[in-house]
Amino acid sequence: MFLTCEGTLGIVPGAMEYRGESRPGDFHAGYQEIEGINLGYLQINGTQMFALAQVLSDLFKDIPRTTISKKMETLKIKSRRCDLRELRTLKAIHSLPTRAVKCSLISKADLEALCTSCKTLSPRR
Repeated sequence: MFLTCEGTLGIVPGAMEYRGESRPGDFHAGYQEIEGINLGYLQINGTQMFALAQVLSDLFKDIPRTTISKKMETLKIKSRRCDLRELRTLKAIHSLPTRAVKCSLISKADLEALCTSCKTLSPRR
């Protein structure tokens, strides 16, 4: 499944969504503004899932990745590997670079817990 996102670049509303035909096990994609940054997501089985690579590069760009990994471990946050269709969809909505060959997903609830936990961290200097 390939999604075309014509006309969606630039300013994107907080809950813009792209839906394909619905079948059991399908998902849809969209954008969600978190901490002032638009992140692409996949809605899978009723749960918003965000690309961990985009979260690290856009949302936590000033915090060392090892620090984020330790926070995720402490909070018992698990990520899951996305399948090929999900990977292609995330590339289509520009949440991942086209060269990406794999991706991990994190739920919105876990992302919010991570954001709350990282608010006290100072950016790297």
